[in-house]
Amino acid sequence: MSRIDVTQLFEEKREKLSLVWEAGREGGGRQIDERAVAASTQGIIGHLNFIHPNWIQVLSDPEADYLDRLDAAILRQNMERLAQSNLWCIIVTGGASVPDAIRTFADTMGIPLFSSPYPSLEVIWLLRPYLGRALAPFISLHGVLLDVLGLGVMITGESGVGKSELALELVSRGHGLVADDVVELHRIAPETLEGQCPPMLRDFLEVRGLGMLNIRTIFGETAVRRKKNMKLIVHLQKPSMDINSMERLPLGDVTESILDVSVRKVIIPVAAGRNLAVLVEAAVRNYVLQLRGIDSAGEFLARHQREMESRENTGNPQHHSDPGNPENKCS
Repeated sequence: MSRIDVTQLFEEKREKLSLVWEAGREGGGRQIDERAVAASTQGIIGHLNFIHPNWIQVLSDPEADYLDRLDAAILRQNMERLAQSNLWCIIVTGGASVPDAIRTFADTMGIPLFSSPYPSLEVIWLLRPYLGRALAPFISLHGVLLDVLGLGVMITGESGVGKSELALELVSRGHGLVADDVVELHRIAPETLEGQCPPMLRDFLEVRGLGMLNIRTIFGETAVRRKKNMKLIVHLQKPSMDINSMERLPLGDVTESILDVSVRKVIIPVAAGRNLAVLVEAAVRNYVLQLRGIDSAGEFLARHQREMESRENTGNPQHHSDPGNPENKCS
């Protein structure tokens, strides 16, 4: 489960936003996690709101002036409402002076209070995607994630099928390694899975017989990627039968659901003499064409259908070949 604490946010964004910890330091261990955010009706971050409080309340000059002019009884009522919400921290922006009521509230309730000289909109724009990534649902899967022709491709398969060896060959052909063995996938958008490598394994690729290889050191900076959106799964499958008896022309798209995101999947049988690196590159190119509306298999089937209809119309019936049968491939 993804979570983040206030101190982590402050340390990671202190330099970028020139943050100053004004009050409520005892609340530095306050955490927020993806389940709490998903179960709450509160917004993650926004300008000061007493009716529907955000997890992070942002104050600029107008909000600070409003609090200073607010009646004491009404202000106290609003502060109590904030105290009962899931308030995580408060950020005073734009160089505005910190209202005494907010400073006292932060110290009393242990709510971290930060200040930043940057405008409120800039603070919100920067923190919203940061929090979205930090709190994104994630899962760890076994496989190898690569950047192949600009597309995030995860190679899967049972242990010993040759995933790492294939990854090494693809890297030697100019593609980039993201993660080997353990791939962390974060759902950063409804239809987007971002893959990255655990810090412990970053830049390394394990190959049987060679051990751990530092890809960055061997192939250079351009051979590795910190993260990549995963768009295609290539599954290496050891055939349990003669490869010639396996389906030659798959007619339907295969997908796999990961964190409720449907990802296109290509299954490649592994056999002696097959150039898997070339097959993976061809699978990526074909998938890119499909994204552009070009379906090679559909074009072939349409051509086959037209040929059958042409022969029937000319009164010259011949053997109707099955496009999925390797013995009846159209010439």
